[in-house]
Amino acid sequence: MNKDKILDIVRKEKVKFVEMQFMDILGGVKTVSIPASHLGRAMEEGVLFDGSSIVGYATVEESDLRAHPDLNTFLIFPWSEERIKTGRLICDIYDSAGNRFHGDPRYILERHMKKAREMGYEFNVGPEFEFFLFKLDSNGDPTTLPDDKGGYFDLMPLDRAEKVRKECNLYFEDMGFEVETSHHEVASGQHEIDLRYNDALTIADQILTLKHCIKTVAMINGLHATFMPKPIAGVNGTGMHIHQSLFDSKDENAFYDERDNSGMSLVMRHYLGGLIKYAGDMCAIQASTVNSYKRLVPGYEAPVYVSWSFLNRSVLARIPDGRGRGTRIEIRNPDPAGNPYLQFAVLLAAGLKGIEEGIEPPKQAQGDIFSMKREERLNKGILSLPSNLGHALSVMEESDFMKETLGEHTFRHFLHKKRDEWNEYRQQVTEWEVKTYLHRL
Repeated sequence: MNKDKILDIVRKEKVKFVEMQFMDILGGVKTVSIPASHLGRAMEEGVLFDGSSIVGYATVEESDLRAHPDLNTFLIFPWSEERIKTGRLICDIYDSAGNRFHGDPRYILERHMKKAREMGYEFNVGPEFEFFLFKLDSNGDPTTLPDDKGGYFDLMPLDRAEKVRKECNLYFEDMGFEVETSHHEVASGQHEIDLRYNDALTIADQILTLKHCIKTVAMINGLHATFMPKPIAGVNGTGMHIHQSLFDSKDENAFYDERDNSGMSLVMRHYLGGLIKYAGDMCAIQASTVNSYKRLVPGYEAPVYVSWSFLNRSVLARIPDGRGRGTRIEIRNPDPAGNPYLQFAVLLAAGLKGIEEGIEPPKQAQGDIFSMKREERLNKGILSLPSNLGHALSVMEESDFMKETLGEHTFRHFLHKKRDEWNEYRQQVTEWEVKTYLHRL
């Protein structure tokens, strides 16, 4: 893509507005609408904005930032009406001196992907993206009432929820996203859309738009889509399992070794070793909200313990079936509430650290870890993930690896914002506490 080609498409397609988009450090999408008549100047000069008003970006003293669009990210939202037909460009953030802003999550991922390329690897990911579709109340506000009673892989009549999922698939194809599969998940009202693997930056950019599309299509159909990890107690939560692999300069999967009985190369073993070693350090990025840890409890196929295995779904890191180009590691504690640029960046950094240092993973976990007694797990060297956001932040705060990976700016700002969230939560008195203690104590 170049400026002239984009302007030509905008004219021919009669696009009226273009959204200039980027993400704050917590995963919130920020956007500035540019009338099509001003797009040429915006592509040349970028868009000036107040960084101190963006979560985790800058202080008042260093607030002048500029969003410069990556022209290769241009696309047209296929759901927008003709009268307000809208395109989008994802932006890179620059400081007042014209340098890339170190607090831009997209830049953080790019830096680690550049390091991987210097080591001879391209970092590919394929996310399993889950979400709930809920009914609205009479005022149009979202409830936690699912719009269907389906279960895992159920074939449903073409109701509103099924329609939303299939319309989203069609829109993703219109925008050039490659959807591998989509299906109903375990809980009522829960759905999953799986994107085919691609380089991590492309997938992170797609997730930014995917969230917007799902929420928009749900709203059009009178429903509310949410990426909240655990909106309903007692049922499965919403995750974003991330399948990852490294491809070499010959476009061959560096994780595969046909001479190994398991098909795992030494590169893959050491990458896995890095993921296991730093699993606790990066947990606050993968599961970044108070609510995330309501999902990471035994009994719902969500990981609780730092372990790996072939096929076993009670582990943190799973080696799925499929070898050759399909050899990959699935990490199971991330959820869709977080920032995908940072989630991918810390996974890659941990894996590359494992390769650099030759970190061997522990023995693979055998059997159902959830049913093991604590002493048995400890004897096998199986540790627990942080049990809540406060715990995860404390582990992250002590991690030199996380400070190096995120950079001082994002490391400090992320901890500050999330500490505020955790402290606010700790002051709440929940309905459970009132029901349990009010009459007893």
